[in-house]
Amino acid sequence: MRYDHSEFAVAEAYCGNVGDRVTRFLPMVRKLAWHLSGSGGPTVDVEDLMQAGLVALTECAQKHDSPSEDGFAAYAKLRVRGAMVDLLRSASPDPRGARAKRRMIESARAKLHTALGREPSSAELADTLGMAVEDFRRLESDLVETRLNSLDECYSESDTAFASHEPDAERQVLQQEDREILIAALGSLGERHQLVIQLYFVEELNLSEIADVLGVSVPRVHQLKAAALAQMRKAMAED
Repeated sequence: MRYDHSEFAVAEAYCGNVGDRVTRFLPMVRKLAWHLSGSGGPTVDVEDLMQAGLVALTECAQKHDSPSEDGFAAYAKLRVRGAMVDLLRSASPDPRGARAKRRMIESARAKLHTALGREPSSAELADTLGMAVEDFRRLESDLVETRLNSLDECYSESDTAFASHEPDAERQVLQQEDREILIAALGSLGERHQLVIQLYFVEELNLSEIADVLGVSVPRVHQLKAAALAQMRKAMAED
């Protein structure tokens, strides 16, 4: 499994600022590849992930050669990571219920962070979820990190991964059947709130990763997400 077209794309990009930018962000590609390499099983190795990430980075550098470095870094990280996750997903489809399990972990993580004022340890998360630490770590390592292609998947009535009897704000948004109303509600948000929703539900970044992209604290990301969801619920109710 190799991205043969990457050599041509990279060679074409190596001119002026574009080539320099690709070179500067290569360490990010390597770091993300190693971070995600444990998710793909034996069919996807680090080199494959690096190739996929390099293609995405090159395309970013070619198409976006004017934004600030900070803006480009955040954008490139999303696109590179997304390309790697697409490769992982194509090689190892998301197992049944995996998204629900990831959200269960992230929900527990957010609650513990609020209570403790810091990132919880694996032992604390395992205890909250009623699991042995080893079982929790195994679950985390087994969950293939995927990215949703669109918001449609998030609230599709045929997707049972989000089924729950708990009437929390997130699930009420995700289970909204009227696509046009959901899109209109999303459009009612400010740019910053839209970005948080995009990163969390579509790109499926966790709160810590979103905090890194926005340059704010994890509690602040939690506040932004809660405010965005509340505003979307209000917009849906009005429609």
